[in-house]
Amino acid sequence: MTGGASPQERALRHVTALSSGEPLDSWLRVMLNFHPDRLVRDRPILLVLADDGVYHSQFVTGTGNGGLTAHPGGDRWRWESRIFGGAYDQAPAHERPVYGALNFRGKTVGAAPRFGSAHFRLAADTGFRATFCYPDSFFEPSAFGVASRMALIDLAEADDQDALDDYIEAQVHGPVRLDRDVEALVLDPSHRGTAVHAAALRLPCAIEWHDGFRLSVDHLRCHADYRGQEHIDLGAALAVDGFLDPRILGEAAAIGRYDPQALKKVWHCLARFGAPSGAGTDCLAHR
Repeated sequence: MTGGASPQERALRHVTALSSGEPLDSWLRVMLNFHPDRLVRDRPILLVLADDGVYHSQFVTGTGNGGLTAHPGGDRWRWESRIFGGAYDQAPAHERPVYGALNFRGKTVGAAPRFGSAHFRLAADTGFRATFCYPDSFFEPSAFGVASRMALIDLAEADDQDALDDYIEAQVHGPVRLDRDVEALVLDPSHRGTAVHAAALRLPCAIEWHDGFRLSVDHLRCHADYRGQEHIDLGAALAVDGFLDPRILGEAAAIGRYDPQALKKVWHCLARFGAPSGAGTDCLAHR
């Protein structure tokens, strides 16, 4: 340890030393994409969030929309040890950072929709306690940034990535409180009037709606090479009236009949090819 500094302070200090570039524009926001209709500890995630009032990391929840490796010795633990100079190696789970992405492209569906149809848009000041990397930490990157030194946007804009991989990963250090650190929860309109909507109304933050993910089966069948024919077939079987949307996939996940990894691949197809055409315009606000 270093002079009694917290794990968060040590992590920020370590990444700052690895970063370069000009300060981050103040209008850019960190966003946390997730599926709002999934379960945590056998309860709907939004009800858990309403009770806890804090957005927790995978180390606490044991759930996630990527690989589930957040445990001592797992890949996520090892990546964090490397990126943050061992700052969290002995820290309890609730002190570890939460993951999101920097919305440098101004997407209304969130900065990293591969991880879910909804997102929390964080307040501007949370960016000052965030670290960033490009590409995703899964790839063990060597390029890092902080709010005061951000060269990653030029790097990302010069790269030729698939739309679902086109994000700058963000790690927010310190608790993310829904009543203080979140500007809004932005939901897909397929969840209007559902249990997800009702649960969202219990949160201490504004609710907004983006223009919605929706994909026809005909369009889905044009992309069998994206995640494989078996996932195209599954998506087609799940479709209602010839279309897929996030609510339909959430209901399929709740049944427990389908492989979660297969549903994730179907979601990738929906997120990649069914994103709203106005994804670069402002969200539709209002509860």
